[in-house]
Amino acid sequence: MTQTSNRFFDEAARLMNDAAGVAQGVRREFDTMLRHQAERILGDLDVVKREEFEAVKEMARLAREENEALKARIAALEARLEPKPAKTKFADAGSPQGSSAPDLGHS
Repeated sequence: MTQTSNRFFDEAARLMNDAAGVAQGVRREFDTMLRHQAERILGDLDVVKREEFEAVKEMARLAREENEALKARIAALEARLEPKPAKTKFADAGSPQGSSAPDLGHS
């Protein structure tokens, strides 16, 4: 009788192992099917992938940095082009006539 009960338990254990294997296979198949369905839906919605988003984000950062550098360069060039006040000899002398004014002989 012990041989019969051992055989019964062996068969029951084998059946449970097979059922667990089948359950794992079904779960893997379900996960795969769900993933493909989700990818299809997201593709239909025109949702960008994370990698594409990160790439565009990096491009925008680089463009902003370049824009800031170009703004600074333009400001420096504009500062060099601004007209400087012209110096005259009258301005150096301190009066509109300066030191070359005619002496009228008044003392």
